[in-house]
Amino acid sequence: MPLVVVGSVAFDCVKTPSESRDDVMGGSASYFAYAASYFTPVRLVSVVGEDWPDEYTKLLESRGIDTSGLEVVPGAKTFRWEGKYLDNMNDRETLDVQLNVLENFDPVLSDEFRRSPFLFLANGSPDVQLKVLEQCTGATLAVADTMDLWIKNMPDELAALLKRIDGLVLNDSEAKMLTGDENLVRAGHAVRAMGPRFVVIKKGEHGAMFFSQHETYVMPAFPTPDVVDPTGAGDSFGGGMMGYLAEKGNFEPKTLKEAMAYGTLTASFTVEDFSLDRLKQIEREDLDRRLEEYRHMLSF
Repeated sequence: MPLVVVGSVAFDCVKTPSESRDDVMGGSASYFAYAASYFTPVRLVSVVGEDWPDEYTKLLESRGIDTSGLEVVPGAKTFRWEGKYLDNMNDRETLDVQLNVLENFDPVLSDEFRRSPFLFLANGSPDVQLKVLEQCTGATLAVADTMDLWIKNMPDELAALLKRIDGLVLNDSEAKMLTGDENLVRAGHAVRAMGPRFVVIKKGEHGAMFFSQHETYVMPAFPTPDVVDPTGAGDSFGGGMMGYLAEKGNFEPKTLKEAMAYGTLTASFTVEDFSLDRLKQIEREDLDRRLEEYRHMLSF
């Protein structure tokens, strides 16, 4: 089933302890859409400036991603992010952020996009996420991502969003910040009590936790020895998870657990190179083979 993602498309400048890359494709919606495209048709909604190269758009379209919702603002510049990873490759410092066109991003979805049954609100301000949600009244599953900036600066808007979505994806530090509880199990249940039917807490190299009314479980990360660039891993996780749910057309408990596994494995490929470079080298069959390894790893 069609899946719509609304979020950022960006230029990233990434520095790791051993290498660096400038002006590579980044942004939450880029990673999400590419990851989800292994499973289902994806419709991308975002905004870029006149400096955005056609080759980057064609790369997304090569995966069958519908980019008709990618607005190009004449004379403007694309959102830019620059970051540096520390030696442990888990912690990073943001060196520079230039919102540019993203500062005034006010997405208006086409009628076709609005009718999509699956909707993902990638990381962005909760007021924009709410505006998109109001346009997609026919979505059977609406899931959102968030971050510390919105938790700190827009708590009321975020609280309103949480009451209207089916699922929320956030990382461990954000869950603790949102609830004021350092215990992740209690924090996960507390976030779910704020409105979503299920909550996924990402824990980086330690996998992810799932919370619903009747289930709580942990999915470990796939053991990847060659971590080159962790940028976009969380967004790829969301793309793999939502893409599989859209492919199956439901979000029953069994499907959700399988989707969590596919999200984990998609992220494991993303970190093996910069930007989308590793994902460009694989197909769905590679994800399925890694799933079998993952199943074997978890059986005892």
